[in-house]
Amino acid sequence: MDLDVIFLGTGGSVPSATRQTAATLIRRGSERILVDCGEGTQRRLMQSVAGLSDLDVILITHGHADHILGLPGLLRTFALRERTAPLSIYGPEGIKKVLQDLDSVIGKMPYPLAVVELAGGAEIACDNYRLEAIGTRHRVPSLGWALVEDDRTGRFDVEKARAAGVPDGPLNGQLQRGETITLDDGTVITPEGLVGEMRFGRTIVLSGDTRPCDSLMARAVDCDLLIHEATFLDEELDRARDTNHSTAREAAELAAEARVRMLALTHLSMRSPPTLIKAEAEAIHDNVVVPRDLDLIELPFRERGDAVLIKNGGRDED
Repeated sequence: MDLDVIFLGTGGSVPSATRQTAATLIRRGSERILVDCGEGTQRRLMQSVAGLSDLDVILITHGHADHILGLPGLLRTFALRERTAPLSIYGPEGIKKVLQDLDSVIGKMPYPLAVVELAGGAEIACDNYRLEAIGTRHRVPSLGWALVEDDRTGRFDVEKARAAGVPDGPLNGQLQRGETITLDDGTVITPEGLVGEMRFGRTIVLSGDTRPCDSLMARAVDCDLLIHEATFLDEELDRARDTNHSTAREAAELAAEARVRMLALTHLSMRSPPTLIKAEAEAIHDNVVVPRDLDLIELPFRERGDAVLIKNGGRDED
């Protein structure tokens, strides 16, 4: 199952010539999950290898303008394209009112649109994975989000099973699921020795705008990718505290303590050069990337390698 992240908007509150405001697309197989929808998101989607395809779900971290102003245009475009599939938007307390206030701009939708408010700790069950809402610390009600795949059973050794007298067929599936079987001659076969160790599912954590917090730390432990805001450098720590944002150093400290496998820093201010953001974080954590818009991170299963940043890998070159 392919899993990757396309960075559609990596800028802070004010867009620049090269960085639009917050939007991140997660692709898992054929599913599309958008996290935040800053101004210009649908244009970035059209420029990406994902295209402006129907989204399965939209997750909002909080209701500030730089995270939601792309919604009216995107939802309206779906309507003009005669979308019929239902769409759910999940966000923190207050997101319903935000959408209600935009109702006169968005207009009537020809497809079912559900807006659901969640608290930290809530989960959305999906096919072989779940989406978790993480309570965070910002100036308004806010959430981080995590995509957490189910662990997979270990690899099944067919040759060993055959040697033990197990015929090819459904009995192999039972053994791989951890069940004990009985052959026609009465021989009892257990999975031990035939099925390898459980294989971990992948986990992506997105902080949204926040101060470092225990809930985010707990969910990020051993995750494959932490996408964390780095609005400020450490020299502006007081400003980060006043505005409930994080510095690059703080994000890296959280990532190091949580044993995060890769840290991606986003929500960059125009005042903070990416090279300095990266250098500050790399002094703390040894696997830091600072993506630009339309960069892509591939996340293979752990047994197949580590996450990798592909510069411009999310851009459609046609």
